[in-house]
Formats: sequence, structure tokens, C-alpha cells
Amino acid sequence: MKRWILTLALLFAFPVLPASAAQLSCAVMPQLFQLFLRFHYVNKELTNDIRSHTVDQFIKGLDPSKTLLLDADVTKLKKDLVATFKSAEAGDCSKLDEVQDLMVTRATENEAYAKELLGEKYALDENVELVTDPEKRKYPKDLAEKKKTLAAMINFQISNYLLSKTKLPEAKKNVVHSYELVLKRMKEKKSQDRYVDFAESFALALDPHSSYMSADTLEEFRIQMQLSLEGIGASLSSQDGFTVVEEVIPGGAADRAKTIQTKDKIMAVAQDGKPSVSVIDMDLKDVVKMIRGKKGSKVTLTILRQGDGNKTLQVSIVRDKIDIKESAAKITYETRKVGDKELKVGVIDLPSFYGGGGKEGRSSYNDMKTLLLEAKKNKVEGIVLDLSRNGGGLLEDAVRIAGLFIRKGAVVATKGFDEKVEVLSDRDDDVVYNGPVVVLTSRLSASASEILAGALKDYKRALIVGGDHTFGKGTVQVVSDLPQGLGAMKVSTGMFFIPAGESTQHKGVNSDIELPSVFTHEDIGEKSMDYSLPPQKITSFLGTDANASDTGKAWEPVTGELVATLKKKSSERVSKDEKFTEISKSIEESQKNKGVVKLADLRKKAAEEESKKKDDKGKEKSRKAKIKETQAPLVSEGVNILTDWILNSKGAGPIQVSSKP
Repeated sequence: MKRWILTLALLFAFPVLPASAAQLSCAVMPQLFQLFLRFHYVNKELTNDIRSHTVDQFIKGLDPSKTLLLDADVTKLKKDLVATFKSAEAGDCSKLDEVQDLMVTRATENEAYAKELLGEKYALDENVELVTDPEKRKYPKDLAEKKKTLAAMINFQISNYLLSKTKLPEAKKNVVHSYELVLKRMKEKKSQDRYVDFAESFALALDPHSSYMSADTLEEFRIQMQLSLEGIGASLSSQDGFTVVEEVIPGGAADRAKTIQTKDKIMAVAQDGKPSVSVIDMDLKDVVKMIRGKKGSKVTLTILRQGDGNKTLQVSIVRDKIDIKESAAKITYETRKVGDKELKVGVIDLPSFYGGGGKEGRSSYNDMKTLLLEAKKNKVEGIVLDLSRNGGGLLEDAVRIAGLFIRKGAVVATKGFDEKVEVLSDRDDDVVYNGPVVVLTSRLSASASEILAGALKDYKRALIVGGDHTFGKGTVQVVSDLPQGLGAMKVSTGMFFIPAGESTQHKGVNSDIELPSVFTHEDIGEKSMDYSLPPQKITSFLGTDANASDTGKAWEPVTGELVATLKKKSSERVSKDEKFTEISKSIEESQKNKGVVKLADLRKKAAEEESKKKDDKGKEKSRKAKIKETQAPLVSEGVNILTDWILNSKGAGPIQVSSKP
């Protein structure tokens, strides 16, 4: 309902434009900016900070890797572009138009240097180091300083080709061609493209999740929302010149192949049987076109993975449609030995909150209810609910799923740009499952999954186990089409709050028992994003009927004493577990080398990874073996903790850790 109200408001608020105004023009930008400010949750006025942040985002978009512009260029651009806010009111965006000539000049310099460096006498320099995070680099003071950064970048690009078995002459040709393509794209840029870039930068200056979508971008957005899309099944973003994996879509080709992870940086793309093409500094839409393809075709990605130490990998994925069965909730059963008896628990994997006509009319709520009833029929003594890779989805389903574990009560509140607070509650008296529940989370758990985990924690209904905290996305976005074919605006219009009154913004939901996780890094999470909105707090709205004993289905609340007991036992196990020890070491290594990649180390690790691809008999490992090998120990320890909880309630003896699926 709110979306339609906002859409109608946009139609009445937006200026009447001539029929030819199908593209964003300079004269329309001020009105567009006022619309964003009118509906934004926090930012209501065009302040100097917003102007400055817009210019910073625009420059970042021009040169995300800091390999084009010089420091003096940036200083001049900041001064000129801030003035555009005023001049645009009179239809004058000449300073944006002037950007074109500057970018063509700098791209021409880079192309010339790439050809010079990769001449006949070129040899790969394995001693170079590259600071992959441009935020940790300054813009070069002069052309000589810029060439030093370019040299490191080019050596890494050449190395990527060599690792993919491309001969050096062909690798040199491909890298030079990539710089030629950058220059070609710069020359083809039009004034209207710069206006779109500036509008997108303005939206990002408000918060990380607001955005302006041109007509082309809107079409791409709609394609991404279609589960029938043929491709690898991954959501991508452009960050600092790299194409970054934001989400591996459950049930997609990449998810089933278990080859890429969130935050992997895609360095190059190769079609089946063809050489790799470097995609560093390439426009995201062009990278997406290269990766997307027909079902059954193969694409090979060269990725840089820094979360588990610095290494490059060659991964091949056969494109496919989203597998509905793979992306739906599913249950498996685990047993633990207690003396001469076996204790059975159910492990439910819920990768997203789906519904709304997709997945053959299925909904995550209905599937979860069915699985819980099946688990009860199979006489499980506890449930492990895995939300560790759940990036969100339908809020309504998150609320209804919470209701499967409590009698009834408020689950989430939203506070809008109009300051009104609305509460969504579970009003069903039935408790489908009243046994002990462990919820697994990580920094990949976001949005609706944080609301479910937070509500169950606030009601002391479940024990939260996993990474230090969830992602921390606590803002509400509304997408509304703009009139006359101008695309759409996505604006953050509110904030979520869990029953104790806390927002999930930034801090997310803390784990009761924290386990080592490769995703526990400062660059994964809402608070690491530019201009992220600060968290807020409202009055607690916890219900009083969540655990009424008169239903006959009362459940055991999680207490501080219980958490302390289970945490101690888990800590003893984890300290002796080889997999957790490996994860802890990889975290230490990545923090030690934060942002710096050594080419020699990458090539060494690439060789090690190549040897690991085969088993002792020299044969390629099966998909089943790969999945088993890459499974995190999180689920296993979650089952152990749940078993400790059950035994603690019964006063029984210690468990035997070995599992039997």
C-alpha cells in the first residue's frame, strides 16, 4: 500500500515534461533531488555535506581504482562540480560536460603507457605489490607516480592471464586491448550519461541503499529480480574498479557449484573455449553481459579472494536457471550419541524469505511450517535453523515464521520518514514447534533474516550462534517508477526495529555464542559502507503472550546462565577443532596483509589450489565431494551446542561429537 501512495505522490510532485524528455536532463535534476529529499528517512535538506559527498561519489565513479586522475584533477573537479548544484537550477551543467575531455585525456595516457610497458622487452615482475583498496591510496601527484600504480596493475593483469594458461604474447595483447576499450568507452560517453552518473552519486550520498535508476538500469534491475534468469546466479556490484560478488543466489549455478563466495573480486572473464578478458575498471553492465548467457554454456572467472588469505582462483560455472528446489527451505537430520542412545535433531536450511507467486507458488512460511511438522513427526528433540547465508526477502514471511515458534506477539516495527511507527505482529495463537531452537547467523545474514533472529532472541526463544553479528542492514527501501520513462528512484524511507526497541542498523544481531567465521571482516557489513545511516532506538514493544503456559506448548526460555554453560562447552570443542583453527589462522593472515596483495604469493597459492583440485588418484573431485569439503563447521557445532542444551535440560551426560547424518 505504501508503495502505491509514494508512487502517486511522485506523479503529482514531478514536473510536467515534454514528450521528448525520455532521458534525464540537466534541468530535471534539481527536481529529482528534491524528490529524494522529500521521502528520505533522515536527509530532508540539500546540505553542504550532501553536495560534497555527491561530488566525492561522482569522482569515485569516474576513477574507482585511482589509476586515471591526478591529484590536481580531483582538487579542481571538487570545486567545479559543487557549483553544479546551483547552475543546474538554470539548466547549466557545463562543468559536467567538461569532465568528458579530461577523462579522454587521462585514458589516452593510460593506453599509451600500457603499450609502452608491454613492449618487446617486457617481463613479468613478480616482486610487485598492489594495494587493492583504493581508499588506502592517494591520487598520484603526477604522471610518473601514476605510472607506478599502473605498472603494478598491469603486472597483475598479465599474471591472471598466465594463470589461465594464456601465452604471454596473447596476454599482452589482451591487456592492451582492455585499456583500448576503456578509452573507447570514455570517448563514447554522452552528456546525458554524466547527468545519470551525477544523479546516481547524489542518491548514494544520502545512504548506501538509495539509488537513481535510469531506464536502462531499471530494466536490468527487473531482470535481476526474475528467478528464471539464465546465468551463474549471483548478484554483482562495482567497487573500486573491481566487480564484486554481493550475493550467491540460493539455487543458482554458482551456489550449486560451490565455487565463488560473497566478496570475491572478479578480475577476468572467459567464454567457453575462448581467452580471458580483463574486467578491471570495466563498467558493471558490460561485465554482467559477459557473465550472463544461455543455459548449458560455460563461463570461466578469474577471481581474487582476500577473505581467506590472498589468492587467485580459476572457476568454471555452467550457466543455468535458478533451481526452485535448491533455493527452497529444506531439512536434514543429525544424530549425536549420548552413552548408548542416539539423539536426533533437525537442521533446516532457509536461504531466503521467498514467496509472492515465485517458486511455483511456494512460500518460505508454508515450507517452514511443513518442515517443522515433519520434524515433530520424526520426533526430533531440537531444531537448528540456518540463516547464515540468508540475505533477506519478504518481511511478511519473516514475521509469520517467527510466529511458528511463539504463541503470538509483535515481531518488527518500522519507523517511516513521517515519524510514524508501525508494528507487525504474529497474531496466530498456535505454537507449531516449542522445542529448543538454535539459529545460525553470519555477517551475510541480512535484512529480514536479522529481524527473525532478533525477534527470537529478544523473546529469549532461541539461541543465536555464529559470526560476531549479522550484516546490520536496518533500513527500509521503496522503489517507485518515475514518470515519462525517466527510470525509477529507490529511496530509504524508514528503519526496522526488533521487539526490544533496538534497530538492526549497523550492529545487526549479536551472537550468544560466537564462532570463528571467514566472513568476520570489517569490510563486510552495513557500517563499513559510505554514508550509512546511524542506528536509532525506540521504546520496547515486546509482547506479553509469546510464551503463555495455558496453551500447553510453553517453551524453555534462553537464560544468561544457560548461555554461559553452553558457551564454555563450545569453546572447549572449538579450540580443538582443526577446521575452526584453520579459519582463525586465515582471519589473522587476511588482517595482517589487509589491502596489500603480493604477486609472488598469489602465483604460489594459485599453484597450490591447482594441485588441490584433484584427489590422490589424479581425478577431478565429484561435485558431492566438493560440497562436503567446502561445508563450514558452523552447522556441526550448532548441532553440538543444541545437543548440549537438550542434555542440560535433561541432566544427562556428555555427548560424543562424531555425527551420523
